[in-house]
Amino acid sequence: MKPIVLAAAFALSALGTGSALASPRCNVPMANWQPREALQKKVEADGWKVTRIKTDDGCYEVHATNEQGQRYEGKFDPGTLNALKVEIKYK
Repeated sequence: MKPIVLAAAFALSALGTGSALASPRCNVPMANWQPREALQKKVEADGWKVTRIKTDDGCYEVHATNEQGQRYEGKFDPGTLNALKVEIKYK
């Protein structure tokens, strides 16, 4: 049940940004980016076990799993660390 609540929370935060969910792009100057460690700390507090953080289309992209082994993939604004798109791949 927790993954469903988590997915709903991310969906609501993405709607609040007004961005297109199909292919979010970020336009944040590098000087305004928060460190990857801050993003990792944020998603780990939500139960993610981070396997990789990279940049894609000017956004942070996080690959992770949860306690049940489900794979998470999300794009985050590098300035605010708000979720722009989150996918949960169920087994």
